[in-house]
Amino acid sequence: MKYNIPADVPKNKEETYKKNLKSATNATNHLMLFAGDQKVEHLNNDFYGKDIPLEDNSPEHLFKIASRAKIGVFATQFGLISRYGRDYKNIPYLVKLNSKTNLVPYDKQDPYSKAWLSVGDVVAFAKESKLDIKGVGYTVYLVGAYEHEMLTQAASIVHEAHKNGLLAVLWIYPKGRFVKDEHDGHLIAGAAGVGAALGADFVKLKVPYDKKGKFNPKLLREATMAAGRTGVLCEGGAKTDEKEFLTQLYEQIHKGGSRGNGTGRNIHQRPLQEAVKMANAVYAITSQNATVKEALKLL
Repeated sequence: MKYNIPADVPKNKEETYKKNLKSATNATNHLMLFAGDQKVEHLNNDFYGKDIPLEDNSPEHLFKIASRAKIGVFATQFGLISRYGRDYKNIPYLVKLNSKTNLVPYDKQDPYSKAWLSVGDVVAFAKESKLDIKGVGYTVYLVGAYEHEMLTQAASIVHEAHKNGLLAVLWIYPKGRFVKDEHDGHLIAGAAGVGAALGADFVKLKVPYDKKGKFNPKLLREATMAAGRTGVLCEGGAKTDEKEFLTQLYEQIHKGGSRGNGTGRNIHQRPLQEAVKMANAVYAITSQNATVKEALKLL
């Protein structure tokens, strides 16, 4: 596989960068990101309630899944990795540098999510802990009074990550009183272009829907083209039927041109063994070029 190494990766870090990219994508350039950052983003709504197994209420459930399943990276906050990492050293981590709660409605206040830690903190932690940290992640909310600050911080984070041979993944979501439809395909393509302009390796986006509220691969194709050499990851969204989810994932990649996914609830809102099987099925389609039929056999 030919690797497109960003020009801000120093010569002495090129091998580290290639190693991280190859390992995280199974040498396919397609990333299966297991998202475990919702403890802050959605508080406990995703982990406790009807049809959610009680074991999901414990943060360790996420680590048990990530340690037993095939994944590209497990994205979660630094503090959780610090607390559980020594017991789960086999996990490939991506440190989520910022997070915010959803308590204040986006139409009431412009969203702002500042980094909790620096890339330098992550690099020092990786060296000291010997944990397998592949990269860092950061969320940008487009629109509003804080857009410039988040864009500036995102650009710096991507650059610092590359300088240390780490991958940089950006979550980019247009939100707020001026956004009428977060799933508008043209708007999502715009967010993809922002990710490319920031130099991200991958950008995690909303799934584009047509006027009937259905996923449309043609709309996603606009976004994946707009992203250029930055890989598009579609969010997993709320838990849904396994076959429906895996079918849409396959279409996102093979018809829409995405290069992976960022899935959380569709994996962790299941008992451990089922969650591991679902993660393996998602990984098979994303990073092993499996068909939907082949992936369903893993469940």
